[in-house]
Amino acid sequence: MVRDLIEPLYEQHLVRQCRHIPNHIAIIMDGNRRYAKMFGLDTADGHRAGADKTERMLDWAHELGVRHITLYTFSTENFSRQQDEVGDLFALFKEKFISVLTDERVTRYKIRVQMVGDPSMLPEDLLQAVRAAEEATKDHTGFHLNIALAYGGRNEIVLAAREILDEVRKNGADPDSIDVRMVEEHLHQGKGIPPVDLIIRTGNECRTSNFLPWLANGHESAVYFCAPYWPLFRKIDLLRAIRIYDQRIAAQKC
Repeated sequence: MVRDLIEPLYEQHLVRQCRHIPNHIAIIMDGNRRYAKMFGLDTADGHRAGADKTERMLDWAHELGVRHITLYTFSTENFSRQQDEVGDLFALFKEKFISVLTDERVTRYKIRVQMVGDPSMLPEDLLQAVRAAEEATKDHTGFHLNIALAYGGRNEIVLAAREILDEVRKNGADPDSIDVRMVEEHLHQGKGIPPVDLIIRTGNECRTSNFLPWLANGHESAVYFCAPYWPLFRKIDLLRAIRIYDQRIAAQKC
């Protein structure tokens, strides 16, 4: 097909335009269910297609030199979906976290896997798989993959506030000592996730859904909305998003 010939050339063109590569990209992977409906598939098949695309995207990001990826995988609002769908998703998440233990790319790329979100909302078997993946990769420093699971933008700040108040109560910390640095130390259980440089949202939805509000909105990250459903996301779409980031950085330097 002509497209198969043109796309690699266009990719090379976009790569040449991307002189600045974001350190941290956060992705809202929207459209799995609509993709399934469009192709007459079960919803579970749409989510699995999205998971397969995630693995390909991680290869692209690593190749381009991105160091941190945060994926909006399951929000606190998603618990309101039908229980069959939630169960299928949790089974898929568990499978993928367990696969971290044997995936040769995790070792080759030195991928560190971490969950961000509220662990108290997860079933115990899934939480055990998450903890096993985190423990197995805790010393990896080549590439950081953060999975936002049972995640809510406001909830992450509430959880950090609880930890800070607990510290004040237990250690007698001075409330006046609470500052930006302290809040950031308690966000995401102190996992040291850096500011977001670029947010990508697929599925033709033009909103960030309060994703990583402190690290993204608080640092005025670039935002790229695109039409393809997540399973149809291409390397070209990733490069177009990075080009938006690059253009913003270039404008700031003028």
